[in-house]
Amino acid sequence: MVAAVSLLHPQVRQPDGARIHDLLTRGRRSGEIIPLATLTHELSGCVDWPKVGDWEGVTADLVQLVHAGRCDALSLGLPEIAGALLCTGPHSHVRAYDAAADDFLVYGATERETVLAEVGMYLAELVAEQALWSGDGLLPPLGDHG
Repeated sequence: MVAAVSLLHPQVRQPDGARIHDLLTRGRRSGEIIPLATLTHELSGCVDWPKVGDWEGVTADLVQLVHAGRCDALSLGLPEIAGALLCTGPHSHVRAYDAAADDFLVYGATERETVLAEVGMYLAELVAEQALWSGDGLLPPLGDHG
């Protein structure tokens, strides 16, 4: 997890990073957690990504920034189900086999919202002490969203 403004770092491929930042922040609350899977859902399930930019390349650039210590990142260390829920869209389902019950459990939007709320509370505690550093020399955002 990185601060959305890290997408404006000059070492992130541009204008792709700025376009993704714009989509992630438009009409949302400051500090809101938006998994890329949510954005993918909003972009017609990958169909519209090419119009926005190379999200895989931008993600790889962000990972390199983090490894080089040029911006902060937070590893959440989520349990498998929670991680899977965040990696799927907001209306997707995750199925898990429960050996004790010899049945499948299905997790969906309600459980995903719970995970996001828990991550949000955890992040709020951390940033109350110190905000995630997004890097130096950031480019201006595409638009002002208040």
